[in-house]
Amino acid sequence: MAITGVNGSWGATSATTNNSTSDPAAAQDRFLKLLVAQLNNQDPMNPLDNAEMTSQIAQINTVTGIQQLNTTIKGMSDQFTSLQVMQGGAMVGRSVLTEGNTLTVDSTTKTGTGSFDLAGNAADVNVQVSTTGGTVLGTVKLGSLDAGRHSFEYDTTGYTGTGALNFKVIANNATAAVDATALTQDKVVSVGAENGALKLQLEKGGSVAYSAIKAIL
Repeated sequence: MAITGVNGSWGATSATTNNSTSDPAAAQDRFLKLLVAQLNNQDPMNPLDNAEMTSQIAQINTVTGIQQLNTTIKGMSDQFTSLQVMQGGAMVGRSVLTEGNTLTVDSTTKTGTGSFDLAGNAADVNVQVSTTGGTVLGTVKLGSLDAGRHSFEYDTTGYTGTGALNFKVIANNATAAVDATALTQDKVVSVGAENGALKLQLEKGGSVAYSAIKAIL
């Protein structure tokens, strides 16, 4: 015999009071009221079975326990996110590497710098520096390099334009091309959280996830 209220089943009654369904104490209170109403209105010739009543009580206790556990976990998650943001505050003002092919140019020395990750050993590595429009300004010859992260410099004193400069890594090993991931340098200006994850606001690159940071310089 399912526990029913005066005006219908417990499930139907709870649907009309969904404003407090997330409150474990309120859910337990509603259940007890319905149980008392069921006992008061039961058929004397067909009384509520003790085993079924015990099962119903066990079920509401399980639901209440899960709701309380969810509330506790959410609180812990919120605290962890806040702790992440506080720790991430130490990165404000720091330079970081993220995926990107923009050359970082020092306004004083006019030296452009960039980095990249090689997926494997390469016998010949060249870096082409170009304008955003695609005009190649020069090439940095780096020769043979092992797999891993590498950096390079490019003299931009001859560049009279005002736009940003890009670079492209061309690496090969004999006749086979070697994959290279271009990395650009940026500065962290603020930190925050989004959907429980740490987010960094970069000076040029916008908002990125903390996992997108390849290195802290």
